[in-house]
Amino acid sequence: MPTAREIMTPHAECVSAEESVLVAAEKTARMDVGSLPVCGCDDRLKGMLTDRDIVVKVLAAGKDPAQCRAGEPAQGEAVTIGAGDDAREILCTMAGHRVRRLPVIDGHRLAGIVALAEVAKPAEPRPRPQDAVTGTCPSATR
Repeated sequence: MPTAREIMTPHAECVSAEESVLVAAEKTARMDVGSLPVCGCDDRLKGMLTDRDIVVKVLAAGKDPAQCRAGEPAQGEAVTIGAGDDAREILCTMAGHRVRRLPVIDGHRLAGIVALAEVAKPAEPRPRPQDAVTGTCPSATR
């Protein structure tokens, strides 16, 4: 069974807890993502900031996104998964906390993000010996 490290999107970009919500919103738009990990000045995960947090807790509340710090509306302590945890554990954690994305922690550092879509993705087909002869090897068509 694959581990979080094998299926995660590595090198997740954080937004600093001290950066403005406007900067965070610009990052989510540029990266085409719905959430960002919020990291402190110690590079440790402080929470997650979602597009919904930005809309509900900042814009709808009448706050100025240029003045509000990203650490303020971020969801409390982030639910995380260990880099060595397997897909079953990832799915159980997602279901238990009703989330679709989990930060992957290796030691005390953010290693990446794993999304439900990545866990649910079917494994790639294994090449068969006859594929070498017929030219239908899956890696040859990429």
